[in-house]
Amino acid sequence: MNPFGDPRKLMKQLQQQQEKMQAEIAALVVEATSGGGMVKVEVDGQKQLLSLTIDPEVVSKDDDQMLQDLVVAAVNEASRKVDDAIQEKVGALTGGMKIPGLT
Repeated sequence: MNPFGDPRKLMKQLQQQQEKMQAEIAALVVEATSGGGMVKVEVDGQKQLLSLTIDPEVVSKDDDQMLQDLVVAAVNEASRKVDDAIQEKVGALTGGMKIPGLT
């Protein structure tokens, strides 16, 4: 007798949980800011940039490098937040176990 029960039933449950997690990740939207909120970005669970908002005060043709740095910082922070959210969802699915291909 298998201590884990019916392997087909277990696989079906895992597949359903994986599909649910993938749907949650697809629906995920995170926001990140830089420069004290002067630059704000939103990205989805696939790290696609959905929106970019720049406070007019930070737009200066004399200091375009600062604006570029703020945009990069906000996008990188949003990417990190997506990674954290996905890791949290995967951890909940796997009970904290590190499974290659899922983490």
